[in-house]
Order: sequence, then structure tokens, then C-alpha cells
Amino acid sequence: MSPNHVLFLIVIGFLAGTSNALVGGGTLFTFPVLLAAGLSPVVANTTTTVALLPGTLTSAYAYLPELRRVRERLPLRVITAAVGGFVGAALLLILGNTVFFYLVPWLLAVATILFALSRGIVKRVKSASLHKNEGRFLTMEFAGAVYGGYFGAAIGILLLAAMALTGEEDMQCANAQRNFLVCFINGIAALLFIVIGVVNWPVALIVMAGSVAGGYFGARVARRIPDLWLRFAVTTAGAVFSIYYFMKAYAHV
Repeated sequence: MSPNHVLFLIVIGFLAGTSNALVGGGTLFTFPVLLAAGLSPVVANTTTTVALLPGTLTSAYAYLPELRRVRERLPLRVITAAVGGFVGAALLLILGNTVFFYLVPWLLAVATILFALSRGIVKRVKSASLHKNEGRFLTMEFAGAVYGGYFGAAIGILLLAAMALTGEEDMQCANAQRNFLVCFINGIAALLFIVIGVVNWPVALIVMAGSVAGGYFGARVARRIPDLWLRFAVTTAGAVFSIYYFMKAYAHV
């Protein structure tokens, strides 16, 4: 790996970390780049999950004080998140590269659309919530966790939508819950990927270094960057990569 490749991966990790700290969607930066760099679809995904996990843990720690109001409900939700994350990660490993390769453009497209429409989705779901429904809430969080363990991009949007169904109106608390649960979803998935041995560690560590720096930058400095600019950049990247991988996967069909 040349110094230029290392620098490029650090920059991509930095962008992903910054994006995750501010608006989410970091996977839409890292996964397509690792795929284009020659990693198999599954290894590109597992490596991304491991590389971006430290930034998620840092964000969750920063938000811990916001969890006081909901801490009594967290144990069951943590179990739901961890089980869902494990199921999704196991599905990724069982189905393998062939299935995942053809799902990649669809997953990228869905993640991009969810990210682009995230504010509207959460707002509409919230306005439709007239009362709390614990069963529906946990079912949505479990489904989101399975998706997160399998792919992960835009998982935060699904979790925020689930919380909106229960009438959660405090966005700071909602973000704290999202970051906290994603630690368990991605954490259990990353642990499984590491144990099975499907992580490209040289790439993961380089991207990880960039993402940690980007997460710090996003939390401390980049709040002055207009949210709209960042959302536009992430959405544009997701759309371009989705089109590219649709062509790559289905051009010969």
C-alpha cells in the first residue's frame, strides 16, 4: 500500500467520522471506496463496521448524560439491539459475497434515500404517533438492528423513526439513545466479524485513525459548517455510488 493510498484512506475515514458526528451517513463514504479499492463486498462492509466503531463509542460516551430520563427502558432495548445486530451480521456471513454484491446497489440506494429524507420521515412518523406502543417500538428497533448488523448505513434514521413512534420529542435524548444502541448493534457485529476473521486490519486501522480524528473535528470544530452542505455532500456521494454499482452489478444481466 503506497503512501498516497494510506493518505486517501485517512481522508475518507476523516470525512466519514465528521459526517457521523454531525449528520450520520459515514458508511456512504467508506464502504463504496473500500469496494472500489478491491476489497470483496463482504470484507469492505465488515472492515467499515470495525473501522467506524470507535467514533460511535466516543459519540455515545459524550451523550451519556442525556440518557438519564430513559435508562429504565434501556436494558430490554440493548438486548433487542444486540440480538438484531448479531442476526444481521450472521446473515451477511452466511449469504456471502454473491448475494451481497447484487444487494449492494439497493442497500446504498435505500440508505441514501433514508438519509436524504430523514428529517421528513422522522417528522411524519412523529405526527402519526398518538400513543406509545411498546411492541411496535421494539419490533421496529429489532428490524433496524438486523439491517444495521447486515449493512449499517442510515441505521440511525431507522432508530430515530422508531423512537418517534413512541412520541419522543427531545432530539438530544433521541440522538443519545441512537448512539448508545448503535454501539451494541455495530459492536456485536464487529465482534463477530473479528472472531470469524473477515476484517482487513491494515485498511481498518488506517480508516479508523481518520474516523476518530474526523469525529473529534465534527464534535468540536465543524459545527460551523452548514448542516445542509453536509447533507448534500453525503446524499450526492450516495446517489453517485448507487448508480455506479447498479451499473456494475446489473449491466450484464
